[in-house]
Amino acid sequence: MKILFVSPDPRPERWTQLLESALPEAQWIVWHPEMPCQQADYALVWQPPEILFKKEPQLKAIFNLGAGVDALLKLSKLPKELPIFRLEDAGMSAQMAEYLVHQVAEITRMMPAYRQQQQQKTWRMQAPCRRYEWPIGFLGMGQIGLKAAKALAMMEYPVASWSRTEKQIEGIESFHGQEQLGAFLNRSRILINTLPLTPDTQGCLNQALFDQLPDKSVVINVGRGQHLAEMDLLKALDQGKLSHAVLDVFSEEPLPNSHPFWSHPKITLTPHISAPTLREETVRQISEKLKRLAAGNEVSGKVDRTRGY
Repeated sequence: MKILFVSPDPRPERWTQLLESALPEAQWIVWHPEMPCQQADYALVWQPPEILFKKEPQLKAIFNLGAGVDALLKLSKLPKELPIFRLEDAGMSAQMAEYLVHQVAEITRMMPAYRQQQQQKTWRMQAPCRRYEWPIGFLGMGQIGLKAAKALAMMEYPVASWSRTEKQIEGIESFHGQEQLGAFLNRSRILINTLPLTPDTQGCLNQALFDQLPDKSVVINVGRGQHLAEMDLLKALDQGKLSHAVLDVFSEEPLPNSHPFWSHPKITLTPHISAPTLREETVRQISEKLKRLAAGNEVSGKVDRTRGY
């Protein structure tokens, strides 16, 4: 089995050493565009160039080194019938739960006010958190967001989810389809976006959506930067419709120094760290899938191109 590792990582050996240990029977090749055709069976990819698919048309499948495949699906040379497997969790859901619980607690427990009081040497208790006053809505309910939703529900926040199709999750109120989106937004004082990026969801965090949230709501975006209409968010914050926004993903990364998000007093900004890919867990998952695929067995995580994830 010959497998290509295709990534702009300047230190690919950090991956290939682990891959060779996990799957020593395979021949691992760090691919670069100047190479002739390697007649490889599979490729592990992150942000691959178009020329890969021209030079290696015989590939049986590709494995994406991340959960999001939106950039990959935009490649014009990507063969239409080539199976694509996305990363499933691989340690990301626990990180996402930790990040979101932290951000929710920051807001509902008034932590910025306490930090300011510390600077002022002021000893004063803020109003206690009444969790029923902070209904949380997850826009999208995939595998990575599920653990966070369950964790917040266990902490007795009212948690709901909205998805394209109906889902039954114990302890979480379920909304689905366009006909239930308005009711879902109307009850979500904290809106957490975990949707995949597709043509249907691009720009979905916009003024029309913000207008359906309760006044003084909070928006947390850990999906994709392209979900957010940036000027609409700034307007909603400046006009007081939204009280705060937590942003971990951006249309342009790194975020330019001149971007107004850096200095906006109602925005908490983090550099795409809510759920980074973990190498050891990723290698373990992909190597097991490669073994199953090579043996002719079914493998989970195959991308449905009609849905975009």
